[in-house]
Amino acid sequence: MLQKYKVNGGFDEMLDAKTGVRPHYQKFHRLFNELPVPEFQAKRTAVDNAFLRQGVTFNVYGDAAGAEKIFPFDLLPRIIPAKEWEFLERGLTQRITALNLFLHDIYHEQKILKDGVIPEFYVLSAKHFRREFVNFNVPKDIYIHICGTDLIRDQDGNYLVLEDNGRCPSGVSYVLENRRALKRAFPQMFEGIGVRPVENYPQELLKSLKYIAPAGVADPTVVVLTPGAYNSAYFEHTYLARQMGIEIVEGRDLFVKDSRVFMRTTKGPQPVHVIYRRIDDDFIDPTVFRRDSMLGVPGLIHAYRAGNVSLANSIGTGIADDKVMYYFVPRMIKYYLDQEPILGNVPTYLASEEADKNYILENLEKLVVKAANESGGYGMLMGPKAAKDEIEKFRQQVIAEPRNYIAQPMINLSQHPTCCDDIFEGRHIDLRPFILSGERVSIIPGGLTRVALRKGSLVVNSSQGGGSKDTWVLYGDE
Repeated sequence: MLQKYKVNGGFDEMLDAKTGVRPHYQKFHRLFNELPVPEFQAKRTAVDNAFLRQGVTFNVYGDAAGAEKIFPFDLLPRIIPAKEWEFLERGLTQRITALNLFLHDIYHEQKILKDGVIPEFYVLSAKHFRREFVNFNVPKDIYIHICGTDLIRDQDGNYLVLEDNGRCPSGVSYVLENRRALKRAFPQMFEGIGVRPVENYPQELLKSLKYIAPAGVADPTVVVLTPGAYNSAYFEHTYLARQMGIEIVEGRDLFVKDSRVFMRTTKGPQPVHVIYRRIDDDFIDPTVFRRDSMLGVPGLIHAYRAGNVSLANSIGTGIADDKVMYYFVPRMIKYYLDQEPILGNVPTYLASEEADKNYILENLEKLVVKAANESGGYGMLMGPKAAKDEIEKFRQQVIAEPRNYIAQPMINLSQHPTCCDDIFEGRHIDLRPFILSGERVSIIPGGLTRVALRKGSLVVNSSQGGGSKDTWVLYGDE
């Protein structure tokens, strides 16, 4: 089935234009080509039906055709050899270590600002910098417990960090479900090829959450706090709670008494010690942040400040998601760790720097322009693919609010063979590994490979028509 597949420019994950199939794909390539077409199509149908039955879905806000969608899944896995993964692990561990040190610093001594490494304007003007939490000590000094860092590969196959998601990163449930689906579809391949497992992620997550429990609590009660069934990642919230064997709650299921958090149960109130929150800061406590929030728990922040409940991720981590802060992460690594970054950033221009702004405005049709605090592919201009009126609209937005925009050259993401209408064509992909910070940093082997299913598209987000693949990290390099 893959014999007619060709490289059509850019870096291809499976094929080298000169030497053919890359070494770490050769065993899979051989086994896959032995599969009869009708059998492959039957496996595809079986996986789609299984996803439908199990409700492996996501919600699209503002979709008139109905909110809930089955998450598109491509049966061809993305394969990463052991040495490559070891390099990524080192780079991601370095990055999350620096980000946690940065967050602790800016909420305490602010040395990085006083030393002029980052101009204080950028931090103090950030939408998600929480002044209320300056000098507050978070449990174990960990701010980002769960991080999803998006990686891409450029034209030459170099890995680059596209962004860090340090507030409420989603997608790990699809990693686990994709793996279950492929193990059912190709059980013999896993044994023959030697793929590292991902199934222990929920236990690692629970261990990280219990690690930050208030002092003196021997057997902490951990819950997942969800905004509810209309949230785009609700499937994931329920899935992770079930896999960890803990309760999923909404704000109305919790209450605060005497600076302690309790869960309403049929057997009466039960103390809660750790909350894995999937609600943004703004909505988590109407007595501190947005007063109109119906999603949060009144008094929760008071209990948090009193040290009687722990939150993951901590309040105020949103500043690490700010795309302007992304520009400064290499400086953070150098400042806090005295190391050179293992993983590079995409070249980035800050619209609030005069020279950068002039360059951006003169080259809008060549650049990707991003709003500092948007996600999911929203608030973005793909200059080379945009209409003139859209470019002009962004020009005015950049001029009006320069602090809110960055720009980057358009990177031709690596491509991977993907089944499209029963033939295999190259589609652009990225990778979101999931990093846990607890007693130690642990990273699920692989992560979520997202694929832009529309031909030529570079936007991999599910809300913008993207799908996903299983990611196989090998025990060896072939």
